[in-house]
Amino acid sequence: MIGFLVSLLALVTGYFIYGTFVESVFGADPDRKTPAYTQEDGVDFIPLSWSRIFLVQFLNIAGLGPIFGAIMGALFGPAAFLWIVLGSIFAGGVHDYFSGMLSVRHDGKSISEIVGLYLGKHVRIAMVAFSIILLLLIGTVFMAGPAGLLTNLGFTGMLALQNFWLAIILIYYFIATVVPVDKLIGRIYPLFGAILIIMALSIGSMILIKGYEIPEITLRNLHPDNLSLWPMLFITIACGAVSGFHSTQSPIMSRCLPNEKYGRHVFYGAMIAEGVIALIWAAAAMSFFPDGVTGLNEVLDTGGAALVVNNVSLGLLGPFGGVLAILGVIVCPITSGDTAFRSARLTIADAMNMDQEPLKNRLMIALPIFAIGFALTQVDFSIVWRYFAFSNQVLAAIVLWTSAVYLVRKNKFHWIATIPATFMTAVVITYILQAPEGFSLPTSISYPVGMVGAAVALFLFIVRISFLNISQEANLIEDI
Repeated sequence: MIGFLVSLLALVTGYFIYGTFVESVFGADPDRKTPAYTQEDGVDFIPLSWSRIFLVQFLNIAGLGPIFGAIMGALFGPAAFLWIVLGSIFAGGVHDYFSGMLSVRHDGKSISEIVGLYLGKHVRIAMVAFSIILLLLIGTVFMAGPAGLLTNLGFTGMLALQNFWLAIILIYYFIATVVPVDKLIGRIYPLFGAILIIMALSIGSMILIKGYEIPEITLRNLHPDNLSLWPMLFITIACGAVSGFHSTQSPIMSRCLPNEKYGRHVFYGAMIAEGVIALIWAAAAMSFFPDGVTGLNEVLDTGGAALVVNNVSLGLLGPFGGVLAILGVIVCPITSGDTAFRSARLTIADAMNMDQEPLKNRLMIALPIFAIGFALTQVDFSIVWRYFAFSNQVLAAIVLWTSAVYLVRKNKFHWIATIPATFMTAVVITYILQAPEGFSLPTSISYPVGMVGAAVALFLFIVRISFLNISQEANLIEDI
């Protein structure tokens, strides 16, 4: 119990102390005009209040991520608390802040364009393709998942057909993707974001009030299938610690940010809020079921994370909890899926330098996207989807390296991005070598190779820093 409460306090403290430090290193300028005004088009670039942007950003990056991921991560035991806290403060918060603020500084560009500016045009081309594929997968799964759940609610007739619900969700996605951001997303998402926060805080409060025994923090691995803590925990809990998907969502709100001084509230703050959500659900998953992690694993084997959410919500909050469970398991993924498709549209538009103010230009991109998305829902790609978690963290590492290069070019303290970038590089290399869906190598090989790979990446980065410094000194001498 003490460890859980200290973890919550650490997240809040991290926002005020480390978040302020990150903001000062970046150098947020309240007098600098943001793209919401310089690029205002009434579609994607529209000034909104920071409180509304925060709730939209929070829902965009959260959805079911910090709930399902935290529940699966809870199988490892209370070590998950440490990763959620340290990851959110020192990796996820930095990642989200820079992905948002670099977009603000570069006319609201998508993350693939920003990566290309700092890591090279070849990386940019790869990032455009990588981002679009990732976003299509996310949008498709967050379309197929809720449709399947709605089909199994006991409806009859057309309402019992999955393709009927797929069509309904697809129509909504299409509308949300092409209409101005303030007409639909900007109006209803703050409400859903608030519901997600209230849901988690209610769960957390009832855990404490009803006296559930939350295990104290330990590094001992409790996973029933003996999955290794390193690196599996750091891949399993992505949203709620650090997630590359967030970098595809931040530019959507960077185009609406009215002032750079709100960047910490919106980007770093939404990540910390997501960490709080993940922490609460990890604690609930560990403490609610009899026999702790063993009981949790039995429920997961029976009905997956959705059944865990349902049982915990009903058990702690009664019928009201059931309503929240439905909202969480069905509505939240939908609200992440539509912004995934919207982000895919913006990424393609940026890559093609296509103005998105005319409706016909939006339709030219959106129609093929949704045709592909609907086709994917008819295919069983569960095996392919297992690579999503890995791809997600690869993207996080790339964005952190991009942030580090930016800070070097600005002669600022780059280690706030370099250290988590190196860490995440070690995670993804080790994972792909060790995981069943990877090379299935033993830890005696995956561990040292992962560490060496991260060290090599850091070495190459330091070499690049030295080259940049030498070039800058040479230019200075030439100017003199």
